[in-house]
Amino acid sequence: MLELEGVVKHYRAGADDVRAADGIDLSVAGGEIVAVQGPSGSGKTTLLLLIAGLLRPEAGTIRFAGRDVSGLSDDEVSDYLMRDVGFIYQSYRLMPRVSALENAAMKLVGGGMGLREAKQRALPWLERLGLSDRLGNTPEELSGGERQRVAIARALSRDPRLILADEPTGNLDSARSVETIELLGTLAHEQGAAVVLVTHDTEAAQLTDRGYTLRDGRLLDRERLPT
Repeated sequence: MLELEGVVKHYRAGADDVRAADGIDLSVAGGEIVAVQGPSGSGKTTLLLLIAGLLRPEAGTIRFAGRDVSGLSDDEVSDYLMRDVGFIYQSYRLMPRVSALENAAMKLVGGGMGLREAKQRALPWLERLGLSDRLGNTPEELSGGERQRVAIARALSRDPRLILADEPTGNLDSARSVETIELLGTLAHEQGAAVVLVTHDTEAAQLTDRGYTLRDGRLLDRERLPT
């Protein structure tokens, strides 16, 4: 479903030339959850932004369901993100002074759905993520882990075919981390979604179908890493 071939993206960081992607090849089938690990600054978030069409590669191709993502116009990228992609951002991006339920419904509202119906669609995701008693609380009243789970519910509310998760367990305790990865795995396996997860959490990464480490702009198979 998702295919990257020879993807290259370099950028400058001070005096350094950072090779965020240096000829990356990756295929993720529908029904599969894949983890990408690596140190801070290795390019993990850049890789997700490339797949989301929010950055353009300098070389190579990125296809989702046969469509060339790297060649989309700005309007087409917006449509792709709205209809096909559930992006779980590390920084939450929740609206202040708006309830958890309304925040979780915002992507549906942005796609043209009425607020009442959108809230009905978002509610089961919040309940699955253990927030049934926090629906009316605003981000200011939620812990970091609770805000993260609201952001996850918002990303999943439209039943996306591609889920891009940027450190989704970074603010969760170990039990919630396992539950969250298992939920993403369930979505992949039962609903045929392709999931790409970037994480520092080795335990979370071990719960996925396949894993890679991003090093010097290249993906190394988890099983082939030097010991």
